[in-house]
Order: sequence, then structure tokens, then C-alpha cells
Amino acid sequence: MKHNKVGSVMSTEVVRAEYGTPFKEVARRLGEHRISGLPVVDEDDKVIGVVSETDLMARQADTPDPYEPKKHFRPVALTRGARRRAAKSKARTAGQLMTEPPVTVHADDTIVEAARTMVQHRVERLPVLDEADRLVGIVTRRDLLTVFLRPDEEIRTEIVEQILVRALWLPPRSIDVAVMEGVVTLTGHVERKSEKEIALSMTRQIDGVVAVVDKLTFRLDDARIQPQEQALHGVADDWLRRL
Repeated sequence: MKHNKVGSVMSTEVVRAEYGTPFKEVARRLGEHRISGLPVVDEDDKVIGVVSETDLMARQADTPDPYEPKKHFRPVALTRGARRRAAKSKARTAGQLMTEPPVTVHADDTIVEAARTMVQHRVERLPVLDEADRLVGIVTRRDLLTVFLRPDEEIRTEIVEQILVRALWLPPRSIDVAVMEGVVTLTGHVERKSEKEIALSMTRQIDGVVAVVDKLTFRLDDARIQPQEQALHGVADDWLRRL
């Protein structure tokens, strides 16, 4: 069973900036290409930071109004975040404005891994790196959502061929596999409880699966059987150890 990789959905035409790219040029590139952010790279195409619309807006918001009366404040110790904002308010280049360290993914990462990274860091796009950590693409939330557009029949075929036949060594029609709008229903009877759990776990990992409905039964509860006594074969051995 193979998961779709980030490299299969990313865009290879990446709008980028260098450390010394002027502020206005960064704003122009974001507006011209209608994007919310771009990576900042060094001379070796290594990503050193990311500039977003939020960074630009923060820069403008913190710029003093020349017509506003000057206010007098007592000096106070600034927090790390406050110091960072103060520095960005005077930024003139992408390097001074960018957020670092950058949040990135690799082209060989799965779409699921990339989605988790986006959610965890609350970002909408991720620079994609190759084996040498050089920038090779960009992936957005919309790109990752394409995995859920897989046809139901394509999902069903993968479940039957990769899980039932290849992993569990079962006849293709031993378990009924129904897929409706990405929701998979597994119905039938297997010999062992472990086979049932492997089938459910592997099905949930299939690209495009929204949910799994369990209608499987089993004859033998082998949860307490020692590993050397189990008789599962092939790919299922590895999956059993993960459960």
C-alpha cells in the first residue's frame, strides 16, 4: 500500500524571495501571484524563512504615523515577541521581515504527514524540499485536499488488492467492501481478531478514505497468543506489530 506523496501534488513553480529582496518587491510578488506567503531562500536554494501577508500587515501596522502626536512612555523590558515585532516594524527586506525557522516538508513525505504539519503549525502552505533540503516546490491546503477527490471505485480496488489479497492473503470476495463518498464499509467474517484490526487500521490509512464502518466479525480472539504462535503472513506481520 502506497500513500500519495507530497511531490505528486505540489506546484514546482515557486514564487520566492531572497534575503535582500526589498519589502515592496515582496508585496508586489504576493499581490501579482495572488498568494498569501512565499519562502525566503539563500544562495544555495535552502529555505531560511517564510514571509506571509500577516508579516507585511504587522510591519505596516507597527509603522509610526508621522502625523500622530508623539507619545512619551517609560522604558520597559520588552518580551521576546515584542522585540521581534519591533524589529519587523523597521524591516526593509524579506530577510528582516521573514518568520523563522521555516515550517517545511519533503517531497517524499505523505500527504497525511503534510496535512498534520499544516494543522499543527496553523499554516496554509508549506515549502517542499528535496533530499538535499533544497526548495523544489510548494504545497497548499487546496493541493492536499485533492486526495479526497479519489473515485470511490479506485479506493475500493486498492483496499481489495493491497489489504485483503496482499496483506491478509484473503480471497478478494471474502470481505464485502463498499465505498460511498469516501466512507468505507467492511462486512464479513475473518478467522482472527488481529486480522480484523489490521484490515480496519490499513483501510483508514488509504488515501481518500473519510471514515471506516466496521461490520466485521471474527472466530478467534488471538490477542493473548504469543507472537511466535501467530500465523499471519506477509505485510500483515508488520502491521500487527504496530497495533
